[in-house]
Amino acid sequence: MRVLPFPCIRPVPEHAAEVAALPYDVFDRAEAAAYVQDRPLSFLNIDRPETQFAPDQDMYAPVVYARAAELLQERIADGTYIADGNRAYYIYELTMDGRTQTGLVGVCAVDEYEDGTIKRHELTREDKERDRIDHMRALGCQTGPIFLTYRDQPVLDIIIAAAKESSPLYRFTDDEGVTQTVWEVAREDAVEAIHAMFQYIPCAYIADGHHRTASAVKVAQAMREEARAAGTLTGKEPFNFFLSVLFPDNQLTILPYNRVIADRAGMSADELLDRVRTAGFEVEPAQGAVVPERAGVVGMFTDGRWWRLSFGEALAAEIAAADPVASLDVSVLQERVLSPVLGIGDVRVDPRISFVGGIRGVEELERRAGTEGVAFSMFATSIDQLLAVADAGLLMPPKSTWFEPKLRSGLFIHRIAK
Repeated sequence: MRVLPFPCIRPVPEHAAEVAALPYDVFDRAEAAAYVQDRPLSFLNIDRPETQFAPDQDMYAPVVYARAAELLQERIADGTYIADGNRAYYIYELTMDGRTQTGLVGVCAVDEYEDGTIKRHELTREDKERDRIDHMRALGCQTGPIFLTYRDQPVLDIIIAAAKESSPLYRFTDDEGVTQTVWEVAREDAVEAIHAMFQYIPCAYIADGHHRTASAVKVAQAMREEARAAGTLTGKEPFNFFLSVLFPDNQLTILPYNRVIADRAGMSADELLDRVRTAGFEVEPAQGAVVPERAGVVGMFTDGRWWRLSFGEALAAEIAAADPVASLDVSVLQERVLSPVLGIGDVRVDPRISFVGGIRGVEELERRAGTEGVAFSMFATSIDQLLAVADAGLLMPPKSTWFEPKLRSGLFIHRIAK
């Protein structure tokens, strides 16, 4: 792995807590506008610049992205941000509900995404890529770090732990109760040690941020062509690298990513239950909400009641022999129930399906399903399953994993163009 230090644009310590924002894609348009209303320094103002316009403004218009660039320059000019000239790594620690995960912030090579050293496990959508491409080109910066993981390297753990003995650059607890701590690693010997250890790590995996990665790669490819045409391409330009936070796999937790279907496709609740049984599931009534305790169990809520679905003997045997993707609970549900029974074909575009992160609880599933819909509570995909899918060169169904805590945007910015 080539993971390099970089000159970072970052908030001054006294404004870090005000600047740090959840990723742009966890908000819908109305939520984003409401969130920034009383938070003028929040990075969400820059990440979702349509919040600076009337609700009927085309959020993908050039003027919107231009406003994002203006806001970033204003924040640099007024001293909210500084452009740190040091080529440094940053250690980024997040503590939530008593659990801590510690990552390293650096820039990773676009080449290593292209050659498969950095592995993906999801498809992306061109419309979502286009938004981030236009955002990056307008700002000349990458602003949302890619969440990567790698198989634990104990010596690197020791080096990072030693760097955390110094005083932190930032430490604050955000609105979601997550304590965010950041250390800068600029001392030459520490930088060299971290750089050297990553050369013993054979690959990394995209945990979260497939669209941001694909967008950064496409921007790099376009800028390479422009530099090549101008006769200036060296291969060392900042756009050849993308902003990342890398965590060891043994520190990560994946929460379930649950499903809600808007209706029962014209069936009564009893008819739906019969179809689910025919699909190979054992169906048992539940006294309350079903939070699956193991793989092979799915909760189903419809018509005001919860049901516990579990793989029948024949289905379980079939799944045991399946490949890493087909054996995922989300795949089994899609192939056995969502598609053939409820008529959900392409989950990426079908408006009848919505996805609910496990952190929002089963109450949100009940609320969204109402009396006519169907909600499914899932057992979380494991980090080992994610790595196995990526190692096999396969792709997971969309919305298979929900990582918490979410990385904050705005703490680290990588400039790729002047």
